[in-house]
Amino acid sequence: MKLLEELMNAYGVSGREENVRKIIAKHIKPFVDELYIDKIGNLIAKKKGKGHKVMLAAHMDEIGMIVKNIDVKGKIWIATIGGLEPIVVIGQRVFIAAKKKKIYGVISTKEIMHDIKVKQLPAAEDLFIETGMKKEELQKCGVEVGSYVSLIQPIQWLGKHRISGKALDDRIGCYILIQLAKRMKKSQHEVYFVFTVQEEIGLYGARTSAYEIEPDWAIVVDVTNTDDGLKGSEKHIRKGPTITVKDADFIANKHLNEKLEEIAKKKKIPIQWDIAEVGTTEAISILISKAGVAATVVGVAVKNLHSPVGIAYKKDIEQATELVEGLLKNPPSLEKL
Repeated sequence: MKLLEELMNAYGVSGREENVRKIIAKHIKPFVDELYIDKIGNLIAKKKGKGHKVMLAAHMDEIGMIVKNIDVKGKIWIATIGGLEPIVVIGQRVFIAAKKKKIYGVISTKEIMHDIKVKQLPAAEDLFIETGMKKEELQKCGVEVGSYVSLIQPIQWLGKHRISGKALDDRIGCYILIQLAKRMKKSQHEVYFVFTVQEEIGLYGARTSAYEIEPDWAIVVDVTNTDDGLKGSEKHIRKGPTITVKDADFIANKHLNEKLEEIAKKKKIPIQWDIAEVGTTEAISILISKAGVAATVVGVAVKNLHSPVGIAYKKDIEQATELVEGLLKNPPSLEKL
């Protein structure tokens, strides 16, 4: 899984996905017929075929932060980008993508910095970065309002089969799409592998790409949270890929899900049905594009989702790849969608 590690190590906070895009383009280009970047920044890889027009989507961007102010003492005050809980980033090392060079720092709050008892959970506006530099020094290096801030988090394998680190959401999906392109020697369909931007802040990349492509059906490959021990819902790592039934805003196409279930049974792949009350994915943007698109989501359960260090299980990723590959080889009937 060296490719997944390479993708995770790249920095690509929403709105600045270019580093991730370069890596994906390098690895997928030999296996597709066309490769281009659209106006919003999505990377679209097309494999020609005469059958269905299929869209596979995974987002390149990750959660992060952005500079909103530098005070006279050199503290860098930040705003979060994406669903990032303030409590999980305190004490984390970061780098700031300044114009002239990378600036490293540590996220803190007034209480943590000065060893004061914390009486309530911090809010995003309480977070700042300590770099050891004065405001004038930072400005000379090119740190300014709007500079992007990324978490520094090395990849660590936990045992032999669990990978941990940043940006598993959704570099796992990007990895799976690249693997699928490599496995498809010839395609009976016209398949679009779409690596989208700005999912974490509004599902925007999927919306514009689906409008342009007009697929017959689509699969979003993303990650989902684990529900271990939560009342009435269970999603675990080590229990196979997930298939979305519904989330807060989206109801999956019944026929696509039935076809995935059929393939899973034939291939003896365990699956987990994902029903959520909160959150959604790019599938909702694709579903309501133009006249509508049949869509569902194949996912991989991740512990510590939307934190600096997620945890995923290697075989879950492999089985999700196999499941989507099976659907491409044995597609649904368009008349039933």
